[in-house]
This record gives sequence, C-alpha cells and structure tokens, in this order.
Amino acid sequence: QVQLVESGGGLVQAGGSLRLSCAASGRIRSINTMAWHRQAPGKQREWVASATSSDTTDYADSVKGRFTISRDNAKNTVYLQMNSLKPEDTAVYYCNADIRTSLVTIANFWGQGTQVTVSS
Repeated sequence: QVQLVESGGGLVQAGGSLRLSCAASGRIRSINTMAWHRQAPGKQREWVASATSSDTTDYADSVKGRFTISRDNAKNTVYLQMNSLKPEDTAVYYCNADIRTSLVTIANFWGQGTQVTVSS
C-alpha cells in the first residue's frame, strides 16, 4: 500500500557531507511525522531526527548542529543533510513515517534502509 524508498547513502571521508532522501508513495492521504533512524553494527536502532507536518524539527544530541532534516510535502519526501560526518555516524539509515492511508487509519511505515559509511 505504502512504500518508503531511501537514497543517497554511500562512502564518505570524515568531515564530509551526504544528503539522504526518502520518498513515500502509494495510498497516502496525508503524512504526519517523518523521521530518520539509524542502526550501527552490533547496536540497537536509534532515533536521529524528526520533522512534523508543520515543520517542527527535533534532533538527537549526537547529531545536533551537524544534521538537518527537512521535508517537501508536495513530493511526500523527507531529507537528511549530514555535515561534518564522523566515523561513529556509520550505520544503516532508515526512514520512518506516520501516514494516514484512509479517513480512519494512520499507520507507521519503514523504508528498507541506506548504508552510510564514514572513513577516518
């Protein structure tokens, strides 16, 4: 019914930048909060940043000042601009969204993930 597709991951040197994108498609009436999470090898998945439908944003302390989340509501897309990357930012990054698929249904969806690797 709904798909979230991430793109933009890759390999970058420490101090570099990457921009992740996540496009939602399918049976969408509206999208509430969109967020990015990440999971490093051997660690639990953690929340990174989120943006509400009214563009209120919030960030994990570990990325505050370096990452910026933004949305293009017309395109059902959320972005994560990552600057000053550190090796500890290496992880699979997942997009997450609360999507209204009907008048009475709001469901939570995940993307398949995109790998970000930061070399030292």
